[in-house]
Amino acid sequence: MAGSVESSRRRTLSRVAALLSERRGLLRDYMAAISGAGGRLVFSLAYFVFLANTLSLADFGVFATASAAGVMLSRILGFGFISTLYRVATVKPRLIGTFTAGFLLMAVLSLPLLAAGSWLVHALFFGATLALPIFAAVIVAEALLWRPVELAIIVNNGLGAFGRASLLTILGTAMRALAATLFMLQADASLAHWSLWYLGANALVAAIAFGFFYPRQRLRFEPRLYWRRLSDSLAIAGAEILFYLQMEFDKFIVLAMGGAQLAGIYAVIMRLVDLTAIPIRTFTMMLVQKMMRTPAMLSSLKLRGGIELAVFCVSTAALCALALVLHFFPNALGRNIAQTAGLVILAFAIPGARNLVEYQAELLFARGQTVLRAVNLALLGAAKALLLAFALSATSNAGDLIWSLNGVFALLYLVSAALTYSALRLPAKRA
Repeated sequence: MAGSVESSRRRTLSRVAALLSERRGLLRDYMAAISGAGGRLVFSLAYFVFLANTLSLADFGVFATASAAGVMLSRILGFGFISTLYRVATVKPRLIGTFTAGFLLMAVLSLPLLAAGSWLVHALFFGATLALPIFAAVIVAEALLWRPVELAIIVNNGLGAFGRASLLTILGTAMRALAATLFMLQADASLAHWSLWYLGANALVAAIAFGFFYPRQRLRFEPRLYWRRLSDSLAIAGAEILFYLQMEFDKFIVLAMGGAQLAGIYAVIMRLVDLTAIPIRTFTMMLVQKMMRTPAMLSSLKLRGGIELAVFCVSTAALCALALVLHFFPNALGRNIAQTAGLVILAFAIPGARNLVEYQAELLFARGQTVLRAVNLALLGAAKALLLAFALSATSNAGDLIWSLNGVFALLYLVSAALTYSALRLPAKRA
């Protein structure tokens, strides 16, 4: 009897020790990943402050919109094969070299479509405000240079090398901040001049990423593996374009309907909102990896609600803290940003709703529901465009516009939640 009790006690202690060890490993990984987010936050803020106070507010608005276009168009590169590489790095890392070769092949094949898409976006939205060579430089920087850097970060995260991914994230953002600092010291503060600095900074980061951070594996072409995954990759590429379209299309609409000056004010506010998402994305990335291995982990309504409440509270608290600082020290982030200091608090509900929409989209990616994700994002993009166009038609005053956007993003969150959690009732698809 005593032996049985002792055996039971040992098993209990062993389970407790294993649980603590697992939690320590998870905490270690999260701290390694969040260190990259923290470093990125610091350098992103420095980059934003230096650039927004060097360019005119109108030029900053035009550049922010062009950069958003580049981020959106960059998802065409490789036809979504980066997502396949992420899955491979997470579950079958020995195939990274094979699928890297596949990505390179898909990237070359996607270049004509990327060029055509870029020309079309410029013709529709930038013909009267930005010369084509300047726009092309921004697109090259975002799509052909920075997107591959993101690939290196994504692959390292998939491998669990969160420290290396964090270091590369910090280096990349720091390089952009350094370029903005050096640009601030130049006599020529034109947008054309900045586009060259931006191109050079991203080129240097890309060289560092693939020279020192990408896993060393021999490239092997296995076309039969690529074609089998092409339909899923195309669905993900479409979903990614739609995701960034619904995330960034507001800048296009404000530029088209409100002009460059209002676009600049709006870009400053939304950039401050976007800074609140950086630590949230670290948590989401690790949750997605966990869900790839255990798709049913969010079946608990209580757990889902708790996560969403935490995301909303952290996002809102971050923006309110920033608004409080700018209330007492309006020039803390420079003279151009001071023009928008009083508007920041009006956006109090936007970060939480926006970050939750992004989080919900990642849940469907983690479960392999890529087609549903693409459909949901298309619906959200259309709804956002209509709601924002309505808000802009009702007022051209920056304060009234920011205030009305709280309602716009709250409605988008409700639509996203209804679509996402309906989809989560369906069986997950394992890649």
